[in-house]
Amino acid sequence: MPTTTTQSDPHAGHDMSTMEVPAPPKAPPSAAAMSGPAHAADLVFGSDAMEQARAGLAEEHGSIETFKFLLDRGEVKIRNGSEGYLWDAQAWYGGDIDKLWVKSEGEGSFGGDFEEAEVQALWSRAIDPWFDLQVGVRQDFQSGPDRTHLVLGVQGLAPYWFEVDGAVFVSNKGDVTARLEGEYDLRITQKLILQPRLELELAMQDVPELGIGSGISSGELGARLRYEIVPEFAPYVGVEYERAFGDTARFAADEGEGRDAFSFLVGLRAWF
Repeated sequence: MPTTTTQSDPHAGHDMSTMEVPAPPKAPPSAAAMSGPAHAADLVFGSDAMEQARAGLAEEHGSIETFKFLLDRGEVKIRNGSEGYLWDAQAWYGGDIDKLWVKSEGEGSFGGDFEEAEVQALWSRAIDPWFDLQVGVRQDFQSGPDRTHLVLGVQGLAPYWFEVDGAVFVSNKGDVTARLEGEYDLRITQKLILQPRLELELAMQDVPELGIGSGISSGELGARLRYEIVPEFAPYVGVEYERAFGDTARFAADEGEGRDAFSFLVGLRAWF
């Protein structure tokens, strides 16, 4: 019969837990490692030729300018038998770091008075991979006196994929106001998306001629359920609650308006 040979463990009976393993040596890189050129290809093709090649590469692949238009909210608002409309759109043109950014939003009532609208023209610069710093001007068009504002804001993607947009406005009359918007896309299926949204308006002082009170002047809380027929085209339905606070509510009451309202929304989100 063949015999089976069993190999014994050469470390059997040895206690390995008490052995000390020396740490790898710590030392700075040698001087030779820093002595070469910044670009090794310069040694082969020459620095002048490679400088032109690097400039061409940056122009073709590292400095691509693109454009996007987004209609974030184009909707009909139905509340208490009164229908209104609202748009909220933005467009930008530029590269990875610097962009020209244009925003516009406004609302009104069907068969009634035009309420308000605004246009912002902003220079936008990336301050990290997630946020842009935005500086520019805003022009208001409304039933009351118009205003021109300086704008300083940030826009981007916060942790946990919250889209945020905040800005401070200083008008040509010295009024200081601010706006904070946040929204989140909750994907139910590949095409069905629920988007909660919150917007707050704040003011440093009362502006009676515009119906704005100091502090938190107004807020909107809503949810929109959209269906992406294609990513660029998504109709939606939703609900929204709006409320005025403090002196803003008092100014609204003086004009015969309520301080809060619920709305049913039907709209479209589109981009290209």
